[in-house]
Amino acid sequence: MEASRGLEIEKKYDVDAGAVVPDLGQAAGVARTGTPHTDLLEAVYLDTPNHALAARRITLRRRTGGKDAGWHLKLPPRGDQAAGEGPQQRTELHAPLGRPDAVPDALLTHLLAYLRGAVPVPVVRLDTRRTTYPLYGDDGVHLADLADDHVTAERLAGRGNDTRQEWREWELELVHGKPGLFGPVEELLLAAGAKPAGHASKLARALGPGTKAGKRAAGDAAADTPGTPAPALLAGKRAPAAAVVTVYLAQQVDAILAGDSAVRLEEPEAVHNMRSATRRIRSVLAAYAKLYRAAPVRKLRTELKWLGQLLGQPRDAEVLRAQLRGQLGALQSADGVETATARVEQRTDADYDAAYRLLQEALGTERYFRLLDTLEEFRDNPPVRADSVAPGRRAAAKAVDKAAKRLQRSRKAAKRARRGREQELALHRVRKDAKRLRHVAESAVLVHGKRAGKVAKAAHRQQKVLGQHQDAVVARDLLAAIAAEYGEPATAGIYAELLSLQEERMAAAQAAYRKAWKKSRDLFSRGVL
Repeated sequence: MEASRGLEIEKKYDVDAGAVVPDLGQAAGVARTGTPHTDLLEAVYLDTPNHALAARRITLRRRTGGKDAGWHLKLPPRGDQAAGEGPQQRTELHAPLGRPDAVPDALLTHLLAYLRGAVPVPVVRLDTRRTTYPLYGDDGVHLADLADDHVTAERLAGRGNDTRQEWREWELELVHGKPGLFGPVEELLLAAGAKPAGHASKLARALGPGTKAGKRAAGDAAADTPGTPAPALLAGKRAPAAAVVTVYLAQQVDAILAGDSAVRLEEPEAVHNMRSATRRIRSVLAAYAKLYRAAPVRKLRTELKWLGQLLGQPRDAEVLRAQLRGQLGALQSADGVETATARVEQRTDADYDAAYRLLQEALGTERYFRLLDTLEEFRDNPPVRADSVAPGRRAAAKAVDKAAKRLQRSRKAAKRARRGREQELALHRVRKDAKRLRHVAESAVLVHGKRAGKVAKAAHRQQKVLGQHQDAVVARDLLAAIAAEYGEPATAGIYAELLSLQEERMAAAQAAYRKAWKKSRDLFSRGVL
């Protein structure tokens, strides 16, 4: 059974036991407050013994009582949300209660990249007496709920005897209202004695100051959520060279972790997005390799290449299948079309299924989980060389210029190559180098702004048209192999038409590439940045 999905937008407040909930109907935009109702909630939170989920602001719980009893998974906030600014916006997944000792697969799939082989166990139990005050607008729309929570928390595992805590908090959560509602309501709450919560979640407060989640609850800046670059790294054009890489790499690591469950669930574009993130990391590590100790970079690039190849096989098969399916569907009905379609579908489906099966198996291996560990360690504790103190603008400009020169060399080699296979391989090399330049230029946007963005776009144009060329080359080779394998007279004409189409697509892509190059020639004719 699939989990239901929703977006939780809320803000928490600490409040004393004697505080009185104000008349929220006085807030601008609120017409009236509905009749409050009280529920008794019991929630058991699960995590690894070292709180791998809480450290990433992920919460997994099984809650009884109230209208939303069941398993709840809250995924980590992104961007400014991860830094705790403004109302929290988090994706929340729900699954039925089921067994208390078995996390539903519909939720567990989203956690495997963070658990990495560990089994989640109960770590905290919360008993909450919740009184909910619904807020309505002039048109009767249910805008939001204010929850007045009296909480008793007990740590189920950990050090020390102080395992129980009690506190009260208010939680304002949007239902159908707009974020602008938070301001007027907050004025009333603050006047009634509330103050913005000192913890990101009830779980963080319950775990206490001995964990990363607890440290963040206490405002410890050293316990930032993994994946959130420290403020010093976001110094714009003054950022040091290693920061340029770290900021860019952090975005790609987030993409890999967020995309893991989508790949497991075979969601559209999931493999492509995860593959792109691995390629981006490999590109910037190659471009800025001299900033770091050689061994960690070499190891990480090797493992990323392994993952990229596993992602590339189903992605390439997927693209080829869609391309040929569309071309066969566009052919006029004739003898042999149905048979040729069946042959092509059989081959491409088999290639895709076999490749995806290998990928799914790899995502459950210790090698993959250790790669995720290595990525996070490289991001959080970059192995920067002691003598590497280059300013970010200078290092980024040098890296982009070097990638641009590499692209120029491969372009000239392709121009000299003999028509046929030699030229096809040379153009494929140009495509790879254009992709590397694109990624390196993207990383330079932090310190070079729009100019770097223009370079990235120009490289992307070349990469895109040469990708179409490579797709046609692969399709041609597959069609020729199928035609030779079966040798059916009825389909010979169909394959011949399709093969001719691939040659046309290759010629069109080469023309588009020459046009894209001329358009960007001035951009690459001197020092790029």
